[in-house]
Amino acid sequence: MSLRFTAIGNITNEASGVPDSASSKITAIFNENVFTIKTAREFLSDEAYKSLITSIRGGKKIDRIVANQIANGIRAWAESKGVTHYTHWFQPLTGTTAEKHDSFFTLKSDGTAIEEFDGAALIQQEPDASSFPSGGLRATFEARGYTAWDPSSPAFIIEIGKGKTLCIPTIFVSYTGESLDYKAPLLKALEALNKSAVEVCNYFDKNVTKVTATLGWEQEYFVIDESLVNARPDLVQCGRTVFGAAPAKGQQLEDHYFGSIPERVYAFMRDYEQECYKLGIPLRTRHNEVAPAQFECAPIFEEVNIAVDHNALLMDIMSRVAKRHKLVVLLHEKPFAGINGSGKHNNWSMATDTGVNLLAPGKTPKTNLMFLTFFVNIIKAVHDHADIMRAAIASAQNDHRLGANEAPPAIISVFVGQYLSKVLSDVEARVNTKFDEQDEAILKLDLHRSIPELMLDNTDRNRTSPFAFTGNKFEFRAVGSSANCAISMTVLNTIMADTLKKFKLDVDALIEKGDKKEIAIMHVIQKYIVESKNVLFEGDGYSDEWHHEAERRGLPNLKTTPVALDAMVSDKAKKLFESNGVYSHTELEARHEIELEKYIKKVQIEARVMGDLAVNHILPNAVKYQNVLLENINGLKAAGLDETTYASQLSLLKEVSAHIQIVHTKVHAMVEARKIVNNIEDTRTKAIAYESQVKSAFFDEIRYHVDKLEHLVDDEIWTLPKYREMLFLR
Repeated sequence: MSLRFTAIGNITNEASGVPDSASSKITAIFNENVFTIKTAREFLSDEAYKSLITSIRGGKKIDRIVANQIANGIRAWAESKGVTHYTHWFQPLTGTTAEKHDSFFTLKSDGTAIEEFDGAALIQQEPDASSFPSGGLRATFEARGYTAWDPSSPAFIIEIGKGKTLCIPTIFVSYTGESLDYKAPLLKALEALNKSAVEVCNYFDKNVTKVTATLGWEQEYFVIDESLVNARPDLVQCGRTVFGAAPAKGQQLEDHYFGSIPERVYAFMRDYEQECYKLGIPLRTRHNEVAPAQFECAPIFEEVNIAVDHNALLMDIMSRVAKRHKLVVLLHEKPFAGINGSGKHNNWSMATDTGVNLLAPGKTPKTNLMFLTFFVNIIKAVHDHADIMRAAIASAQNDHRLGANEAPPAIISVFVGQYLSKVLSDVEARVNTKFDEQDEAILKLDLHRSIPELMLDNTDRNRTSPFAFTGNKFEFRAVGSSANCAISMTVLNTIMADTLKKFKLDVDALIEKGDKKEIAIMHVIQKYIVESKNVLFEGDGYSDEWHHEAERRGLPNLKTTPVALDAMVSDKAKKLFESNGVYSHTELEARHEIELEKYIKKVQIEARVMGDLAVNHILPNAVKYQNVLLENINGLKAAGLDETTYASQLSLLKEVSAHIQIVHTKVHAMVEARKIVNNIEDTRTKAIAYESQVKSAFFDEIRYHVDKLEHLVDDEIWTLPKYREMLFLR
């Protein structure tokens, strides 16, 4: 019996015997394994507690002596929960998280065994920097790199089986100071936004001293039976199916979305949610997504840095917990062709320390003018840096997803809804007039009357828009499901910081010329609307008309990752990131190199898997069926029957044989093309060649003929699990 049929036979509709440990109340376990402020108050001295709070809220450096006190308090808390080891938990440029475990156990000089965790171990460790992607920043003989504690993200305890490990969230930098992770640039971008946003907020409220970016991600994923995945080498090695004919029933009936959650998946969800709650991840929503076997979860909004850490944790937790239930979580952006892929919608906003959401309309004309100021600045930022935003979501996986099945296209545009479109048009219509105090009063009153109406527009979500306003936040829908949120958040917060900085300069210049503050603000808002209106689009992002219109408007349409990544190393990008203290030129060049190498390796792996499956799985089975047909035809011939009696078999034999020949020929040609491309030394040229000469030249065509064979070959002979089985059997 083939692995496929063994897998189908092993599938059970019952949960896998994992005990249901769900608490009756989430609040009873929430933050159970997190060193929260409340926990710190219990385990730290007054001096250590105050120092930690000051560092978290104000970014102040913690003294080494006080760090020892904090470390002792954290160890005492961890040991009270049965922890024996600790690790610096960081997010290197591999796209996953990393950790190296050390025990509290040590020996003193006299041989005495003790448990110890001092401030030096809390603040800094030294993993091997040359073993992680560095884009040339670190050579093999330059191994030193450092993880440094990030006090703004609380320590937590991860439970794996019966083991417990204390995790200290950290940044990761090279010996010479360059960032080698996603967190360090993100923290710099958030600080840049805070500084610029506070200065603009002070036009309206002098009491604002801090602006915090907030994030609520929506994580989409597929859940497939483990035995079926194990019978698919492409899912095991690539995270997606490189072959697979569409089933008769896919998502066309729209009966999976928000439907009843399958019991086995429901048990898995409850299990991973319990793990998340203990780690302080505030999950709020779970539901079936549009595609069969696709699901989604989403948390309550948090500060961006914490939200990014929590999403990275969630992806790890889901993958581990799924194994308990004999399931596999697929986080790839497009694991199955012809149905919805998976995104990670990043719902982003900004909040002041006075309690104001800067993207929520207020109750007075003054607060609505502040809302309009930040709203228009965001549109301006996206317009001016659409290419960099596209680069932030670029990956080999996301290239498969963008532009179809509810995923936005590669063209970055902004959707704001009908009411705000009218508000912007009304402001723009006054372009040839000069505001005076009477105009200012009327306009602010009009804004106060019309802006609250947009709340009626909350449900009007354009599924084809990559960046949409949804009531009190912007939703960056183009981010891929397997991506680290930090990449897109670093870019978004940096471009916003830069635009607000320029906005203040423009407003101050008009004030110096004699304009009243509110009039100066309206003049600059009007100017920004005129300059950035080309990025606004309310229609169907999939239509050919939009692609032509976007080209006419001068909007970039960067369809492939190797080309899209160029925006990260343009002169404009280097100036943007350096002037805001986020990336140096060297760091940008290194990241560009790393992302190109990732692209090359992923396409290379997929090409190899396609070749292996075609030669060792598809063709042998097709040939078996070919022989069955041939034997049948020859038998009928030997019986002296007329050719008309086996015309259908003969036609089928010819069809199968034709597909076999094409698959064999194209796979051989793809292998030869890959050999040629592998000899290219320049990374960018090589990535572009892999896209054009390997992926685009062969992937779809080979798949077409393999999928045709799947429809033709006897089901008993076909060894790879089919879409109908993977998507519907659990």
